[in-house]
Amino acid sequence: MYARVVAVTIAAVLGAAAVLLSPTSHARAGGDGVPTVVAHRGASGYAPENTLAAIDRAAELGFSWVENDVQRTEDGELVVLHDDSLERTTNVEDVFPGRAPWKVRDFTAAEIARLDAGSWFSPSYAGARVPTLRQYMRRVEHNHEKLLLEIKSPELYPGIEQQTLKLLGNEGWLDGRHRDRLIVQSFSADSVRAVHELKPALTTAYLGAPPVKQLPRFAGFADLVNPSQTALTREYVSAVHSVTGPHGRPLGVFAWTVDDAATARRVAGCGVDGIISNKPDVVRSALGSD
Repeated sequence: MYARVVAVTIAAVLGAAAVLLSPTSHARAGGDGVPTVVAHRGASGYAPENTLAAIDRAAELGFSWVENDVQRTEDGELVVLHDDSLERTTNVEDVFPGRAPWKVRDFTAAEIARLDAGSWFSPSYAGARVPTLRQYMRRVEHNHEKLLLEIKSPELYPGIEQQTLKLLGNEGWLDGRHRDRLIVQSFSADSVRAVHELKPALTTAYLGAPPVKQLPRFAGFADLVNPSQTALTREYVSAVHSVTGPHGRPLGVFAWTVDDAATARRVAGCGVDGIISNKPDVVRSALGSD
């Protein structure tokens, strides 16, 4: 009997902890906690964005949440890259000089794997590659990190939501064990809605700042509303928090992109639940959570 009581008590404590650690449990600055800090495209202030090196750097700095972007190659491989062109963050102009404007969707996965995605940032990252989403997910898992995954430009890649979810499922990221370690977001409301309809249990986020009167509509398929920090006010965050999302919890707010101490303190003072940053350590120090 004693063992059974202890087991039940432990289970209750662990259940409460899971709620508190959920990405939508709203630990707010000025309350019992500080916002979750998310390393934007990995710790992209210190390593080339969206590379394995960037999420490794985030882990080294002690951050569990990372953000990345997913797109699709000509031959249907999901890869991790922000821009719809390879020009800014790889040496594609040198390797494939006659193929401007160097769109991701016009290159095969094998061609993209040949590109240097690190030298543009620093010579010390020469040879870094554009990872596939599968490679990226395995490194996130290896690092025991959590993921805010953005479906980038879904209008360019019909069916990318279903394809992304299939890969996540194959990698074990749609089971209950990962539920509080994954958020899928997009600037496209239709894309977020599609993800929610395909996997209703998954936590989803809309990137942007819908008018307050439209928030109930977004709450039908999004657990969070993630606006630019430039569009943020305390009143807007309060309005978002007053609306209940698809899983019976108040909508959350993760603000982007915050890289300096003064902005971090202002945004935290608005009551956000998360702050997305290229320099997450700067935000952490500003909020006194070192």
